[in-house]
Amino acid sequence: MTELTAFLEGELHLKVNHDKSAVARPWERKFLGYSFTWHKQTRLKVADSSLERLKAWVRELTRQDRGRSILFTVDALSAVLRGWMSYFRLTQVRGVLEELDGWIRRKLRCILWRQWKRPFTRARMLQGKGLTEERAWRSATNQRGPWWNAGASHMNETHPKRWFDLLGLVSLQGTLRRFQSTQ
Repeated sequence: MTELTAFLEGELHLKVNHDKSAVARPWERKFLGYSFTWHKQTRLKVADSSLERLKAWVRELTRQDRGRSILFTVDALSAVLRGWMSYFRLTQVRGVLEELDGWIRRKLRCILWRQWKRPFTRARMLQGKGLTEERAWRSATNQRGPWWNAGASHMNETHPKRWFDLLGLVSLQGTLRRFQSTQ
């Protein structure tokens, strides 16, 4: 690395960014937001830092103090997710996108749980989505937090993936499949 830096700076008069330049394995580095898997057959994947940036963006859009409807939040999220997936359409690792899709839906279910506020409202809304009265009341009064309830079976049953699809939430996996089928 020192010899290469000396050549680039001395002979070619180029400036080397020491923060971005390193000699390392491809899976330890990131290139334009992408990285590589370390398996025998190398595949292109989204870099961990890019995933963390997207998660921070989603957290900002789904903050609890925003006071916005779920439709407004889904519209704002869909624009971000559509653009992000357009950039990372070359990724070959799909498992991460599946986890992100599930995590985003859970964040939205958490928003719903917080918006309902009172146990009576929660039970009424769960009953309206098809739960029995007993199960709805048991779920609404379970004394667990919003994040736990967002991942619980009663919220997954009443607000499945197809419900979010009807709202217009962009699925990262579905978008990737569409991109790869047109290539």
